[in-house]
Amino acid sequence: MSNRGMLDLIISLLPGIRLTEKIKLLETFDQTEQIFVQSKRDIEVIINRPLKEFWDIIEISDKAGRIDTICGMRSIKWTSWSEAEYPPMLREIYDPPSVIFYRGSLPDPEKSILGVVGTRKPSPEAAEQAYKIAGNLSRLGIPVISGLALGIDAMAHRGSLIGSAPAYAVLGSGIDEIYPSSNRPLAKRILDSGGAIISEYPPGVPPSKWSFPARNRIISALSRSVLIVEAPFKSGALITAAFALEQGKDLWVASAGIEQDSNRPGLFDKRGSAKLVRDGAEVISSACDVIDKWNLEPAAALAAKAGEKTMLCPRELISSMADFLKIEI
Repeated sequence: MSNRGMLDLIISLLPGIRLTEKIKLLETFDQTEQIFVQSKRDIEVIINRPLKEFWDIIEISDKAGRIDTICGMRSIKWTSWSEAEYPPMLREIYDPPSVIFYRGSLPDPEKSILGVVGTRKPSPEAAEQAYKIAGNLSRLGIPVISGLALGIDAMAHRGSLIGSAPAYAVLGSGIDEIYPSSNRPLAKRILDSGGAIISEYPPGVPPSKWSFPARNRIISALSRSVLIVEAPFKSGALITAAFALEQGKDLWVASAGIEQDSNRPGLFDKRGSAKLVRDGAEVISSACDVIDKWNLEPAAALAAKAGEKTMLCPRELISSMADFLKIEI
């Protein structure tokens, strides 16, 4: 907890207050006691709009205290927009969360991260490409961040774990509510890599249809560039793509996500990816392409090229693909 005490956590829990308005309150107050003496009119003047209802600040303070206690018991840390530990790239977006919760170590702001997202039901080619790109980048020390969902997210996380780079995941639920539950072992491996599991939601908050789209802005915010690997016509990955463009990030589309297999027409929905390409997104085929786009040193590019040629499909990839295809091996 910072020297601001519970102030920032209390502000993050205020009902009926927009994210941008919570930031205004964080900028206005610097001591916990100040929030207790504000009237409804005082808050309305700060946020420049009327409030339909006002809150019981004692009740919210008690809730903040319970959350802080639970965090301590479950090895969950939290930091706020007001603190130095808060990721600087996240601070720059229009609607940053006032508080984030995390396990592990937050990303190094000096290092570039690739965001990789895509469909929960990928083609084998797209799943393999997500795994290989993430794996080869990790071998060069470049982290990957995704959303710990089934499909492309999980394959990107698994690939990123074969190298030396830390891995990162952003949840649409509380840190202690891993969804889907089948990815709990994967979440543990992400933490073991030296990375982090990150969420804007307090412990105990279950996933919802609203929270997953919202977390996508955090994935793109923490990324230098965002790679979409096979997005259907209606896809959460397209929401991430929109956030990336809004935030001024490079938006790329994986080649495997746009090439239609003539032997299996229509089996995998790639229309979202195809539209992104038509709208001008560049196509990425390998980790080497990422290295080139980022203008990293030639040695890294050569290493990436060597990795693309020599990287074999390890047992984990074979097992993952077999599980996806429901094939016994």
